[in-house]
Amino acid sequence: MVFGTNPAVVQPDVARVRAGLAREDLFTVVHEQVMTDTTAWADVILPAPTFLEQYDVAKGYGAYHLQLVQPVIAPVGESRPNHDVVEELDARLGQVEALSELGETGGLMDLTGRLPAGQAEAVLDGRSAVAPGGGTPIQFVDVFPKTADRKVNLFPASVASRDGLYAYAGDPATDRHPLSLISPASSHTISSTLGELRPSIARLKMHPADAIARVIADGDPVRIFNDLGEVHCEAAVTGDMRPGTVSLPKGLWARSTFNGATANALVPDSLTDIAGGACFNDARVQIELLARH
Repeated sequence: MVFGTNPAVVQPDVARVRAGLAREDLFTVVHEQVMTDTTAWADVILPAPTFLEQYDVAKGYGAYHLQLVQPVIAPVGESRPNHDVVEELDARLGQVEALSELGETGGLMDLTGRLPAGQAEAVLDGRSAVAPGGGTPIQFVDVFPKTADRKVNLFPASVASRDGLYAYAGDPATDRHPLSLISPASSHTISSTLGELRPSIARLKMHPADAIARVIADGDPVRIFNDLGEVHCEAAVTGDMRPGTVSLPKGLWARSTFNGATANALVPDSLTDIAGGACFNDARVQIELLARH
């Protein structure tokens, strides 16, 4: 079961993800607010409420305060909050004896009951719950790294010495795929949220030198490709980009390109050697003019 997610967010080698969703033996249930790329693969779609229709405890992106989110309207149609859907699944699967009479409100009370002293009262009273440091924490004064010695260890003894730690790694570009692809945020989406409202086909930003070398003009349809996949969109030739680097917005949906693919189709699923993190900045591509659609 999928809760409000979308392959447009961050899914490396997305062709494999789509192949998995297309399996005949997979029964997919999606709980969503809008018809995303994921819901197109669903066997059953359960309507979910928006943030305007449910309770939540949230903090602003990059902020230090918790606050209570309260609904301004009742859930529309048959939409139900994540809490209620999961609780009923638990009951049907025998994980709980019975459904709570308090429903979503009970979930809110349980959550706030787990907050540090003083924060629960503030949240339930509609006040902002101030985090440690009085809301303006200073590193190494009010807050510290969660290491044994509360210090930042640039070469921690707990990490076994190995090749690659602080070592130079060559540019993964090749003659076949010489351009570095980045996917920054745009003014049209929040990650992939609101991607269904994107007004037009996405545009790949590229430096004039790279465009001239490929006989590409501003607004031309282009094919961005590597060994993993390809994306068809429009070119935006601009001096804002550095030569050798091209940019395609993150959070695109299938409807944002000519062929229904996004930058995720070009991103490798390799991981960093120590932390096991994503290597999204290692995507290398080539670009060529595409016949007009």
